[in-house]
Amino acid sequence: MLLSQLSAAASPLSQEQLQKLQGLVAELNPIQQAWVSGYLAANANTAALGGVLGQAAAPAQDAAPLTILYGSQTGNAKGVAAQLEAQAKSRGLDAKLVNMADYKPGNLKKEKFIAVAVSTYGEGEPPEDAENLHEFLVGKKAPKLDGVKIAVLGLGDSSYEFFCQTAIDFEERLQKLGAESVVARADLDVDYEEQAEAWISSALDAFEPELKAQQAAGGATNVVNAPFGAPQPAHSQYTKQNPFTAEISSAVKITGRDSTKDVRHIEIDLDGSDISYQPGDALGVYFLNDEARVDEILSSLNIDPQSEVKLGDDTFSVRDALIEKLELTQSYPGFVEKYATATGNEELAKLVTDKAALREYLEARQIFDVIKQNPSEIAAQTLVECCRKQQARLYSIASSQAEVEEEVHLTVGLVEFEAFGEQHFGGCSGFLAHRVEEGTKVKVFSEHNDNFRLPSDDNTPVIMVGPGTGIAPFRAFLQERDAREAEGSNWLFFGNPHFTQDFLYQVEIQGYVKSGLLNRVDLAFSRDQAEKIYVQDRLREKGEEVFAWLEKGAHFYVCGDATRMAKDVHQALLDIVKTYGGKDDEQAEQYLKELRSANRYQKDVY
Repeated sequence: MLLSQLSAAASPLSQEQLQKLQGLVAELNPIQQAWVSGYLAANANTAALGGVLGQAAAPAQDAAPLTILYGSQTGNAKGVAAQLEAQAKSRGLDAKLVNMADYKPGNLKKEKFIAVAVSTYGEGEPPEDAENLHEFLVGKKAPKLDGVKIAVLGLGDSSYEFFCQTAIDFEERLQKLGAESVVARADLDVDYEEQAEAWISSALDAFEPELKAQQAAGGATNVVNAPFGAPQPAHSQYTKQNPFTAEISSAVKITGRDSTKDVRHIEIDLDGSDISYQPGDALGVYFLNDEARVDEILSSLNIDPQSEVKLGDDTFSVRDALIEKLELTQSYPGFVEKYATATGNEELAKLVTDKAALREYLEARQIFDVIKQNPSEIAAQTLVECCRKQQARLYSIASSQAEVEEEVHLTVGLVEFEAFGEQHFGGCSGFLAHRVEEGTKVKVFSEHNDNFRLPSDDNTPVIMVGPGTGIAPFRAFLQERDAREAEGSNWLFFGNPHFTQDFLYQVEIQGYVKSGLLNRVDLAFSRDQAEKIYVQDRLREKGEEVFAWLEKGAHFYVCGDATRMAKDVHQALLDIVKTYGGKDDEQAEQYLKELRSANRYQKDVY
């Protein structure tokens, strides 16, 4: 029942009090109403206990909470961990949520119940905020964890070889120290939401008896904490599950005619949404698959394009489902396995049994190719059940709302390659580069990245290393620093093949140099001379000054390719610290670890 529907007779409030309350509620948005509701509930709880808020009886000394540790690169693992915490508290369980980057490894010896939610990226590597704990667990200082109960959930992408490797590592290392898993580890693919919910329920079912028993023994009372202080900023109603339908306002190629790269500057109009973002965040973009290629595979399978299929509770024509809803470019082992079974294809079935051969097969193929090269009689519904849902592609945002307001800008490199006699394009990059124009509708949402943030102190100097499309977040950084009139010095390292063809945002960068916002720019155009020169080479050339900036408190940022560039930059940074800091290998590694722990060395790599 709404407050406005309450009569004075049904309320314990006086008519005057009721009118005041109704007037206040009418002025509040839903987030503020929820805050007030929690505040009143907490006060009522406290009054019933006859105590002061926050002075409820503490659990017995040996009562331990469920500690939920998360390591997240893009925010998905954090989201699952927060969901686990919320459901634990809804059951009356004592739970605390901790980012692995903020967790003191020495506290492990005090834990009794641990849940881990962690993602994997690159070649089986942990996300940055999980690196220290991941390493600690194999070191000599890791404590015995006999009697500790654990549950581990991993998020990953099965199109990569080391699927959920970080979660596997965490469970194995915790078990080796004596911990016991109370529920089977979940290794979840990109379409993870339903399975995550099921795992959360199972994990809490397993933890609940002991947690409640110790809380009862300790006389602990579950008290709602009032959210004192200013209400948290409202989150957008538009999310991964509920994206905003925006319009493309501009899509322009920003590499030269003779460039070996095709990079597009994309501007998207967010007017009418409540989407907000900060420099360092990403934009999730849903795209449409190439209609011509969809028609081609439907023809090869002899499927009527208008055949109806079901995806969850929704019904579509099979053609619309393949264009709008399903993954047809990024290949992954699960599709081949399902398609082989559905079609009775013995050759594909044999390939599925050899993981190395399957990886090699998929490396050169998109899902389109697998279907086209293995046509068969298959029902429309069976085909869509072989596919997984399309996942939004995340792009580092290349703008600051302080400058562009109700817009968001992206820097998109077109993925393209020749295979089997025809040109192939990346799913989203092909869509944005070749199949959109001004006014095209696109579904988007913002993805916050707290692991890639400008320093809160505007006087802090920053060093930005962003070759190729890695320049994107640093364009946002510079716009933001300019709008805030930040006094801190800014140093950019940028690289690409050719000066004349590939100097992305050249005019803007030169303008920032002229205005004094950019204090230093070092460029590495690798193919403009006989010897290839990359950003890591420029870093080494300026090593003494780079180290001096770090010693003065500079924050160091890297964005771009994770496989080679980021590793080469890391090695260059180690060499700089050793050479100009007088440190050995171990001390240099420790120096960079301390920078990471202080959020002064941050990476946005892919």
